[in-house]
Amino acid sequence: MNHPDALWPAEIGRQLLVENSVFFLISLVFLIWTGWAWREVKPFELPKPLPDWFKYWFGSVQFFGLVPPIVVLGWSLWQGYYTTLVVLLAYFVMLVLQVVAEIVSLRQFRSVVWVMVPYLYVPYRLWQLYEGLTLVQSESDLGWIPILFIGEIFIWGVNYLLDLAQLPKLFRWSGTSES
Repeated sequence: MNHPDALWPAEIGRQLLVENSVFFLISLVFLIWTGWAWREVKPFELPKPLPDWFKYWFGSVQFFGLVPPIVVLGWSLWQGYYTTLVVLLAYFVMLVLQVVAEIVSLRQFRSVVWVMVPYLYVPYRLWQLYEGLTLVQSESDLGWIPILFIGEIFIWGVNYLLDLAQLPKLFRWSGTSES
């Protein structure tokens, strides 16, 4: 299919590759430096038990953060909407890098740096989605795709606020509720 953006997805891809690479390198250096600075701290473990609502929250974020974008990614590939495809590929690459950073910091090093990973990556994900929203608007015949991006911004925004609300529990600050 010949869409209005048919000539420039490669340019968008290069732009997103540079942006994502710069973010990844800065966040990686920050996490390594912070991990080294806090290397003497007792190994970090998740507070237990987790609140009852946690499984619903975590499951919802996993479902809505993965399934709709995967469906749209496949649809974009099939229909030839390459701008949407490139934007969603960048989204998934950074999501995978976040998960890898969380796994390595929590399971491999048992570092308090684990808590910092989503506070770096989720705001960047919100930026990615906003930027993606502006880029896919050139595909004017796809009014429902911007709605997906707005929905993802909402999901990840709520997730970020819930992450912030859990900081006292994660750091076991005195006076915090056990629920």
